[in-house]
Amino acid sequence: MTGRSAVPEVIWARPERAGRGPRAAHSRADIAAAAVRIADADGLDAVSMRHVATELGCGTMSLYNYVPRKEDLYELMVDAISGEHDFWEATGDWRADMLRVAHQTRALMHRHPWLPRLMSPVYGFSPNALRYLEHCLVCLDPLDASYGTKMELIAMLNGVVTTYVGNELATAERTRSLPWSAEQEQAMRIAYLGNRIATGAYPRMAAAFTQDAGPIDLEAVFERALGRVLDAFEPRG
Repeated sequence: MTGRSAVPEVIWARPERAGRGPRAAHSRADIAAAAVRIADADGLDAVSMRHVATELGCGTMSLYNYVPRKEDLYELMVDAISGEHDFWEATGDWRADMLRVAHQTRALMHRHPWLPRLMSPVYGFSPNALRYLEHCLVCLDPLDASYGTKMELIAMLNGVVTTYVGNELATAERTRSLPWSAEQEQAMRIAYLGNRIATGAYPRMAAAFTQDAGPIDLEAVFERALGRVLDAFEPRG
């Protein structure tokens, strides 16, 4: 395909459009926005070079002059969503600021449900991602730790958010595909589980359910997960 290379390249190091000819008709921002619209409407699997070209009103082959690989298209999409982060003046409370970052990231992933599938450190150094990382490091200025440790904290927090939201989205998708409600299924499974525990074969499970029969507060679980990550980075006196 036109513009493809046999060696690794960073899309951001390339000119906006490869080859000669008239002035570029589309920017990377246009292409990313078109791909995001498709993914938001129909899911990540609907994103293809042909579909994006159709959305832009250009030929598929001409799109390769701007984006040589589909992987580059994904990187443009992730960067575009990274640009939706709000940045604020750091408060001096690094825990509070990083919790705010985590909640904002969760909200972004719910607005763009395909995003968890593309979360990768490979895409972590695009222009908007670099602005996001710099903001996080500013928020972490009060933390007495090396920059390597701070980057690890950011990665771990993002990992928790991505995993948690991925599970939320998968559960919601499964529920939509079933002919019964989530409440009906939960009641059926609890009844089955209670029957199994009543056999006496699972004494520790029985003790666990006696101690805390639920229901599970998933929002509280999310907050505890974030807090435990941050606890691990608290300086030891």
